[in-house]
Amino acid sequence: MKTIYSGKTKDVFELDNGNYLLKFKDDVTGENGVFDPGANTVGLVMEGAGRAGLNMTTYFFRKLQEQNIPTHFIDSDLSEATMTVIPATVFGNGLEVICRYRAVGSFLRRYGMYAQSEQSLDGFVEVTLKDDERGDPPISEDGLAMLNILSYEEYAQLKRLTKQISDIVKAELAKKGIELYDIKLEFGRHGQTGETMLIDEISGGNMRAYKDGQYIEPLELERLLFAEG
Repeated sequence: MKTIYSGKTKDVFELDNGNYLLKFKDDVTGENGVFDPGANTVGLVMEGAGRAGLNMTTYFFRKLQEQNIPTHFIDSDLSEATMTVIPATVFGNGLEVICRYRAVGSFLRRYGMYAQSEQSLDGFVEVTLKDDERGDPPISEDGLAMLNILSYEEYAQLKRLTKQISDIVKAELAKKGIELYDIKLEFGRHGQTGETMLIDEISGGNMRAYKDGQYIEPLELERLLFAEG
């Protein structure tokens, strides 16, 4: 296999048939040993985080496929912590699309003059550039179009898909008495058709979820999601 990219939480390889293989790691983002899905650095290692993340990702990607939402998912191997996906090109050098249901994290740090902690945000969607050096700066719809990162039409589709996907995840977690506060998604263009589709993962490592007012760490979130009863 040819190595395409080595990231914070997973490595990407090209298979002989042209598809990509994602290898999930136990590294999670954060600072000073504290997990933070919005951080730009690997803050700690959680044993089992890779498989837990893949297990959740597989579950949610299959849910999305059942509803004809385009994703890069083909299949996964939990024992190897790998996922086979359709090749995709990212927008610009990569975007992160966040859907926020409550004011926490970087949103509260930026807008604390006006926002109350944990106030309802009704699925507010914002886009940030993947740029560690500049702290993943937020960017507007006009800015994305002006800089030729994506078109206005692609932005509208990105926002629609983000709300649709995030609402599905929120509803699934709610069945277990878990509230989704925010979630970070990534999208790309299908390598052959150019269709906008969800890429990367949907796991405890890229969302904030709470139960009975208490934050749930990624491994515990996966356990609660798949617990019987």
